[in-house]
Amino acid sequence: MLAIFTQVLLPILVLIGCGWVVDRIWNLNLATMVRLNIHLFVPAFIFHEVVHSSMVASDALKVMGYTACVIGGMFVCSAVVGRVLRYPAPQTRSLQLATMFYNSGNYGVPLMALAYPAQGPLLQVFVVLTQNISCFTVGLLLASSVKTAGWRTMLPVLRQVSIWAVGSALLVRLFHIPVEQWRWIWVPTGYLHDALVGIALVTLGVQLSQTKVRQNVSRLGWALGLRLLGGPMLAFALVPLFGFRGEIAAIMVLSSGFPTAVNTALLAHEFEADSAFAAAAVFYSTLVSMVTVTVLIAMLRM
Repeated sequence: MLAIFTQVLLPILVLIGCGWVVDRIWNLNLATMVRLNIHLFVPAFIFHEVVHSSMVASDALKVMGYTACVIGGMFVCSAVVGRVLRYPAPQTRSLQLATMFYNSGNYGVPLMALAYPAQGPLLQVFVVLTQNISCFTVGLLLASSVKTAGWRTMLPVLRQVSIWAVGSALLVRLFHIPVEQWRWIWVPTGYLHDALVGIALVTLGVQLSQTKVRQNVSRLGWALGLRLLGGPMLAFALVPLFGFRGEIAAIMVLSSGFPTAVNTALLAHEFEADSAFAAAAVFYSTLVSMVTVTVLIAMLRM
């Protein structure tokens, strides 16, 4: 537990704390920081990872399909909880955002490098890719549906740079375009790719500074329980169906137990959904995961 905390969680918490402190001193413009994340740093990260990856296409598709099933399972579970507890539609949407999308990038990649250094980071890249595509399509629809309905909910999806980044990266790979040799594109993309973790976490710290993280204990408890406990339980049922075995199966289960994604808080703020609840879910799930993820790793190694 001490090794995971000092090598993975503590750096994350330090960056969040930096954002909180800086905002307290200078009162930063949160809307601008959110837009920089969504429209610049995240698309660059996705484009760089897809172009640079050396994973076999069939294995990558299995990982992506598995991750999509976890997202879908969490969608159904949170919808059932919302209906049973008679949550209004906006509260159910925020619960779904908090449970469906998990922090597979700035939390998951370094943790995988620590827990399973041989295969963990390579597989995690495609978990990150699926999470980002889903978050900026399905997640964006859930967040924007609080304000709009009907065909207009598709307009924000079409405007997302991340979707176009994925399409561009796939075309680069399909036609073997030597984009890595075009330094005027590849070098700036690499800088933006490397900056995502720090910028996203500092932005989260700013958001936590400007929103109230106090929430209804019962509602927040359901979000944390579904995300940190329900995710791994669902994963245990899914890995045999996809034929994952041994260390690969352990990596897939572990990736399903990460805390709520930072992007959900960014989307909630951008589309004026329940951003306070989203920020609280990210913050508290990250803290609680210090225990749950450690126990999960111990179980998987047994």
